[in-house]
Amino acid sequence: MKNKRNIFLIGPMGAGKSSIGKQLAQQLKMEFVDTDCVIEERTGADIDWIFDLEGEEGFRIREEGIIEELTSMQGIVLATGGGVVISTKNRTLLAARGTVIYLETSVKQQLERTRRDKKRPLLQKTDEPRKVFEDLRTSRDPLYNEIADYTFSTDHSTVKAVARFILDGLSR
Repeated sequence: MKNKRNIFLIGPMGAGKSSIGKQLAQQLKMEFVDTDCVIEERTGADIDWIFDLEGEEGFRIREEGIIEELTSMQGIVLATGGGVVISTKNRTLLAARGTVIYLETSVKQQLERTRRDKKRPLLQKTDEPRKVFEDLRTSRDPLYNEIADYTFSTDHSTVKAVARFILDGLSR
């Protein structure tokens, strides 16, 4: 990527956006940024605490501001939160300011990858994570597809392998 155009990773929780994003950034010699980490650094609070205090709506308002700021940077690999696509403004900014890569994963893999994770606000208050994942897939999958320039499955590959597939796809 000679011109260092931005790469934006979207997809559901547990798809590997942060892990794959770090690998891509390293390979491309670009800066890696994670929207959730930026929000936590700026607020001094964990995402789940922000959800508890401000609700999802309050969190989404913060997220929009961060997306507007970060997408205006140049030469970054950006891992977004799973719900970033809920906002029309976010979808517009992501699609206009970089290459959007949808990291797709199955509900089965999401369950496996998040089963010990205690920092997922949408999973904290449920005894039915499968239903949460299925409902989120139904509502968000069309939005991911709407703005994706490329889609890659992360189900049966390592982080390095997915990063390599993405790099190969981008170089074509």
